[in-house]
Amino acid sequence: MFRMSVIAVAMCLVLPTAFGQQTASEDDILVSDFEHADYGAWTVSGDAFGAGPAQGTLPGQMDVSGFLGKGLVNSFVGGDAGTGTLTSPAFTIERPYLNFLIGGGGFEGVTCMNLKVDDEVVHTATGTNVQPGGSERLAWHFWDVSALLGRTAVLEIVDQRTDFWGHINVDHIVQSKESSLMPDLERTLSIAEDFVFLPVTRGATIRRIDVFDGKTLVRSFDIELANGPEDYWVAMEAGSLRGKTLRFQVERPRGSDPRVLDRLVQGTLPPDAGDLYREAFRPGFHFTTQRGWNNDPNGLVYYAGEYHLFYQHNPYGCKWGNMTWGHAVSRDLVRWKELGDAIHPDELGSIFSGSAVVDEANTTGFQDGAEAPLVAIYTYAGGTTHASEGKRFTQALAYSNDRGRSWTKYAGNPALDVLRDGNRDPKVFWHAPTGQWVMVLYLEEREMGFYSSEDLKTWRLESRLTCGFHECPELFELPIDGNPDDTRWVLYGASGDYLLGDFDGMQFTPGGDPVRFHYGNCFYASQTYNNIPKEDGRRIQIAWGTVGHGDMPFNQMMDFPVELTLRSTGEGPRLFVQPVREIETLYARTHTWEDIALLASGNPLEGVSGPSLDIDVIFEIAEAKTVGLEIQGIPVIYDADAKQLRCQGAVGPLEPVDGRIALRVLVDRLSIEIYGNGGALYMPMQAQFGPEADGLKLLSEGESRLVRLTVRELNSAWER
Repeated sequence: MFRMSVIAVAMCLVLPTAFGQQTASEDDILVSDFEHADYGAWTVSGDAFGAGPAQGTLPGQMDVSGFLGKGLVNSFVGGDAGTGTLTSPAFTIERPYLNFLIGGGGFEGVTCMNLKVDDEVVHTATGTNVQPGGSERLAWHFWDVSALLGRTAVLEIVDQRTDFWGHINVDHIVQSKESSLMPDLERTLSIAEDFVFLPVTRGATIRRIDVFDGKTLVRSFDIELANGPEDYWVAMEAGSLRGKTLRFQVERPRGSDPRVLDRLVQGTLPPDAGDLYREAFRPGFHFTTQRGWNNDPNGLVYYAGEYHLFYQHNPYGCKWGNMTWGHAVSRDLVRWKELGDAIHPDELGSIFSGSAVVDEANTTGFQDGAEAPLVAIYTYAGGTTHASEGKRFTQALAYSNDRGRSWTKYAGNPALDVLRDGNRDPKVFWHAPTGQWVMVLYLEEREMGFYSSEDLKTWRLESRLTCGFHECPELFELPIDGNPDDTRWVLYGASGDYLLGDFDGMQFTPGGDPVRFHYGNCFYASQTYNNIPKEDGRRIQIAWGTVGHGDMPFNQMMDFPVELTLRSTGEGPRLFVQPVREIETLYARTHTWEDIALLASGNPLEGVSGPSLDIDVIFEIAEAKTVGLEIQGIPVIYDADAKQLRCQGAVGPLEPVDGRIALRVLVDRLSIEIYGNGGALYMPMQAQFGPEADGLKLLSEGESRLVRLTVRELNSAWER
């Protein structure tokens, strides 16, 4: 234990803006706002709290929000492994309420803040998180200490947990005559439109809105609800609630505008729809959600001429949270139409990743009408058993009898209860040789479980495999070099790295070590399509493109859909990656060059530009040390000596073929996706081009030859 340098605990009036969007009373007494370089007279023990207050989010931590000013107590120093306490000097209780902001782990007595009088804990509070996932948002809390007026007390901030959510966040502790929260605000709306739109201000106090149909909670979400001018509008899907009268209820911090719910409006497009799909940093041909955050693609399935894309969606803001299944459909994998959110959180938890199938034989008994049911199999992340067990990850079903336009949750959910602490992300498909459904499920600690079922409702564990992969599993069969009599099964996790082997419907048998799939920085949690027609026969993959822009009303994107093939190489069969052919439907102007000698000087591409491009180039290396392209200021360089391709710090191996390398490069406002030598190398890269970014250059250090170059300008996929 050591004692920090002495700075007297502040017992002074709070500044008028001390509550952020709340108005502080002149009679408030500030205990601590943690805005100094160290903890002053507070006593620190252990290694969890560091030498002084954190300046917001710490390395490896999800985004921390809801605190005031620049500093706060944040015991995520070095991650969740650290433990310790932070204890205030003694102070006199002079007001009936003690208000403070708190977040982090929700484990009583383990991640908490205690108020102690005569060395006894008289009040305690924790964060809200007892499960993987969750939110790093601090929320207002208060203690009624009127019975303790005049007594001497100390505050003790505790972190004694080393597992997930083994930290505590605290800020702005104030004595006050009023509690930090006032009675909730309410508004009723008779739902007559598909969406209810809500205004958002970036950085505003995050508030919880609960929406009730009578006494039934139908929606519950966190939102940076605008308490003044909005930055953008977000949508609550309401088409499934038409005709109902809903009651919206929101917490009301002291001093907040009591009319914030008056601004909710119904409609089909947000009030700021004038720039919709024409925003400065909206990718031109990559899927981005209309508003809010997206991550993992989910439920990729083809049915009745439509490719369905479900995805992890925060409909109410541009940060991770409120996990819901967003939903879009396309007839060409390029032009997408959002249908509104499909599967919403409920009392069993948030809606995490999963897959979808077409139940052609109605094995579930869900069919009601002429359409075959679409069945989504997803992870619930919610509910708790007791604090030491954390979140209950269970697997559940929802189904649709109208081509995915409306969804009903299975009354028997969860279909698969807790197996291991981390079990999640079910990938399900029909295994024809054994006539059963197969599920591959991430268990935890890089182990996959393989399950079988006749009806998608009852599952049997068939085998387990420790494979080195983490979450979001995928399993499918591909022919080698197109030969249907020579196939391998492909098993991979969220990174895309894969194993090739055999699968008999119950057990996967690897045929070698994991193989690296991509060499970029803009790829995670990919999934491939179920139910592609046999006459098509492609294995089509979509991944989460992990890039966004902070000034946009949307955040993150999907990588462009690709076709996977298995081809023979000198190292054995390997996956090759190529963009789907449907990109050709966006082609506008085409520029072509052939047989040009290249030196370091000169640029035959002068004047060729555009925000969205498809570039196809073949270089003959000759005597050059390096060759490549500069794309709107970003070099894509091939190092002939190292036989490597480089882009923005990423490096991938690429062997010349007959002294040549071929590159296919898709360029959009947030990304560069590179395919080397027909897809032997795949390098999806983040690249934030501004609206004015321009220009292409050919690069060559030493003599080389441009065999052929084709640059195609692309129309926007959002043009209607």
